[in-house]
Amino acid sequence: MKEHDEKMPNPREIEKEISEFLSKKFGGSVKIVSPIVLPQEVPLETAEAPQKKEQEINFDLIPEDLVSYLDQYIVKQDDAKAILATKICTHFNRIKHVKASPEKTDEIVGGIKNNILMIGPTGVGKTYMIRLIADKIGVPFVKGDATKFSETGYVGGDVEDLIRDLVREANDNIELAQHGIIYIDELDKIAANRQIIGADVSRTGVQRALLKPMEETDVDLKVPHDPISMIQEIERFRKTGKREKRSVSTKNILFIMSGAFSDISEIIKKRMKDQGIGFGAKIISAQEEVDILKHVKSEDLIEYGFETEFVGRLPVKAVFDNLTERDLYEILRNPNNPVILGKKLDFAAYGIDIKFESEVFFILAKRAFEENTGARGLVSAIEKALLLFEKKLPSTNIKKFSVNISVIEEQEGYLKKLLSVSNSRKLDENFERLELEEKKYVSKYITENKKNLGDKYNLTLSPSRIDIVTSYYCKNIMDIGNAIKNIKSYYDDIKKIELYFFKNNDINIVLEKNAIDFIIEQLINFGITLDNLYKKLTGEFEDGLKLIREKTGKNRFFITKEALLDPERFINKLIKNELQNSLIS
Repeated sequence: MKEHDEKMPNPREIEKEISEFLSKKFGGSVKIVSPIVLPQEVPLETAEAPQKKEQEINFDLIPEDLVSYLDQYIVKQDDAKAILATKICTHFNRIKHVKASPEKTDEIVGGIKNNILMIGPTGVGKTYMIRLIADKIGVPFVKGDATKFSETGYVGGDVEDLIRDLVREANDNIELAQHGIIYIDELDKIAANRQIIGADVSRTGVQRALLKPMEETDVDLKVPHDPISMIQEIERFRKTGKREKRSVSTKNILFIMSGAFSDISEIIKKRMKDQGIGFGAKIISAQEEVDILKHVKSEDLIEYGFETEFVGRLPVKAVFDNLTERDLYEILRNPNNPVILGKKLDFAAYGIDIKFESEVFFILAKRAFEENTGARGLVSAIEKALLLFEKKLPSTNIKKFSVNISVIEEQEGYLKKLLSVSNSRKLDENFERLELEEKKYVSKYITENKKNLGDKYNLTLSPSRIDIVTSYYCKNIMDIGNAIKNIKSYYDDIKKIELYFFKNNDINIVLEKNAIDFIIEQLINFGITLDNLYKKLTGEFEDGLKLIREKTGKNRFFITKEALLDPERFINKLIKNELQNSLIS
């Protein structure tokens, strides 16, 4: 290789040459203006927007970890959680295993995916659970309604549209889309009608259209007769000169389907009675019906109206329990539940802070249970209870709203009391009481789940840090996970201060845990910026620590909360101690 001895021109030489060229061509009308660069210390990188990372799939989850994650959000459904967590973790870890060592893993001809069938009444958390799992693993997720597939003449096109939706959810990342989850609800609605003699074409047609995607097929991303797809293909051809066929393989896409299957219990009961297993009596309770559903077999689904091939592609079955009144109460009490968080957001949109008395949740749970729509009834119950206040309070000066039993049972009367100036002090006291009650419950919840939460967000949840997360949660509208994630972000930024202090001053400082927690509280409660905090830290500690380094050679210092509160005393004490130690040695 020929070596070049010529020195690369520096930017100023290049700028001069370009300026001379422009001067000859355009005269003095065009000039290059260079920015002035001033020397400065290493900046604290807090203002820069984080670069968007590629979405990654978490293939390292094990079933028990996923169950623990689901327990934070979903009440009851222990059997369903165990089945879904186990089979979904196995599905994705198996993909990881095959990719890691393809030479040792032979393709299994006719291998069957762990596609899952979920059976259970409406409002018990089926969709919510799958969304949580997809978000945790980091895969794209789309939901479809089985009943809509039978409304068009070309059924297969609708089924394939779900695959294309996965690609859109994955931001056009085909590789990511090929590891997504497709969830199809109301599956029982496409079972062939048992009252019809002969084939029920409209419903069995949907089942057949799903057969290939559920197993393995390639779906063309170009939609026939779609002008947008045609334009995109023309544009790609214009840029590359090649006609590229883009398709998605469904080999590793997991299909999860669900339905209420309201009358399949009669089929199961009849089969079990004929086999002499029991359940011969008429079903008298919701729990007995769930117990029967847990005995569902493929033959029951075939008799219900599904084709044998279709049932064969759903080897895993999970039955969801009915929710009791107590379960609905526990859902409302859960700090992560979207029902209460959603209602807090509704009032926050008008600048109103809302707190709930725990006894209110009992009443709302009872009303929701009477609607017999599972957790969906909670939304209806709370909307009916608070609609009057959501209408009236935005027109007032009220910014704090305590929801107690009177709000639920005496709406008009309590509204008048709320608007009365004479009761303002008492209302403030009630709000403070509910605020304290909420903090105690949230703190207890985090303490009980601190291991799982700490491991998940890589943050040690000491008692003082639990207090910080609790306060942050109660002041902001978000679930516990996001509250911890934000505190962890503060923690990471604070640790950067140690690095920048070393880069700019050549002094190694270590912020103790109580100092970090104190700083986090300052950032949260007083809106202090990290940049200002760093400047303050430098101004208060730089000179003193440099003096100690010069006199003793020591270059590592531990900064406590007490040091932050009284820097002068800390530095004086440190100088005295270090100088004495150096004289003794």
